[in-house]
Amino acid sequence: MSATRRQVLATASALGAGIAFTGALSELFAGTAAAQNLGHTGYGPLVPDPDGLIDLPKGFRYTVLSREGDQLRSGEGPVPSHHDGMAAFGGRGGRTHLVRNHENRATAQIPVPTVDGLTYDPAGKGGCTALTLDAHHRVLSERVAVAGTAVNCAGGHTPWGTWLTCEETEDRAGTNGYVKDHGFVFEVHPTDPHRTGAVPLTALGRFQHEAIAIDPRNGTVYETEDAFLEPFGLFYRFLPAKPLGGVGSLRAGGRLQAMRVPGVPDLSTVQETGTRFDGIEWVDVPDPLAAATPTRLQDYGPGGITHAQKLEGCYWGGSCVYFVSSFARSAEGSAADHYGQIWRYDPGHRRLTLVVVFGPDTDVQLPGESPDNICLAPGGGLMVCEDGNGAQHVFGVTRKGEVYAVARGRQNIGTPERPEWGEFAGVTFSPDGGTMFVNCYTPGTTFAVTGPWRG
Repeated sequence: MSATRRQVLATASALGAGIAFTGALSELFAGTAAAQNLGHTGYGPLVPDPDGLIDLPKGFRYTVLSREGDQLRSGEGPVPSHHDGMAAFGGRGGRTHLVRNHENRATAQIPVPTVDGLTYDPAGKGGCTALTLDAHHRVLSERVAVAGTAVNCAGGHTPWGTWLTCEETEDRAGTNGYVKDHGFVFEVHPTDPHRTGAVPLTALGRFQHEAIAIDPRNGTVYETEDAFLEPFGLFYRFLPAKPLGGVGSLRAGGRLQAMRVPGVPDLSTVQETGTRFDGIEWVDVPDPLAAATPTRLQDYGPGGITHAQKLEGCYWGGSCVYFVSSFARSAEGSAADHYGQIWRYDPGHRRLTLVVVFGPDTDVQLPGESPDNICLAPGGGLMVCEDGNGAQHVFGVTRKGEVYAVARGRQNIGTPERPEWGEFAGVTFSPDGGTMFVNCYTPGTTFAVTGPWRG
């Protein structure tokens, strides 16, 4: 597909779902099983939920797996708040293991309970919890997987079956009551958290981490940085000293580098899909621990470094890594405005390409931060969690660029019994592809959605 920027903006309302896309959507599914089955145009209109939680298409149903404030089945304390990034792992006997982030700041009212051997900083209120589900997705166990961290936003799974949870902060010890420095990545084992413990992977850098994707061929780790202040975040790669070494191997250290696109200091200035940059450079980060200066502000020598606002989702597909810039606003310091981009980096050719551009979200009064968490659906398609004002959705996108709503959160506001429903986050699928798991950020809730996903 190709279209002018004006055409992209004009088609937003016509699509009905509220988001417009342009670009070579087939790029997103290259080399994946999903590429064989794309083409459907959605599952039909959303049916209002009589219970006021999630509106889904006909033939789909949801189950609430976990709510903040309820008691963890382990007895360690209440289910923490602010459910965010999540991954699903297969287990024996049809079991599914979920690892779920809790983006708790120092002010969080329901922290992740501290547990001996799993707590990094006793003053940190973030972390992860792990759920084990049976073959029918009934909860068998729910427990703390790592605690004492801060602002655990997104992350990524590893080829050896663990979750890398990312701290979206760079607060130092002594800030907000913290005892230790924050801004790290932690490895979490889905079934045996004590095997990974609460050890920061310091060589992966100390910055406002968002998401991670790993090249399964050589173990290179790609990282996004969602920095809140201009100059904005960088796109990093980590070359591990012990690539693909299994659980705990990233503790062996390695080399952290930042991406430089020659002549492009800010990715927001690129507006046309298909724009390609060859000869991408990778520059060593002078001080990955940011002892004196944040990594994005360090001296990268002649040519500087390339920044981008709101770098969020990151995933591996085929032979390339894809990463998301949710939006850019010149009023906040970006060089240009956009409503969302998806970039593809091809390491084999050192080539960066803008493959998808998001149009404005017509469901809100102000331009919405459209793409956030993102994943490939096993039955075909791309699933995108919307992050903005107004109604909250999970959208699907076909290879032809057709957009459809998969789920919509409740919109009632203002009563204790039915509080405002926050954004969706952490969308992921069961190993058999039959169930979509997704979180509501606030009030923190984890759902299992079943239905004719391959229909």
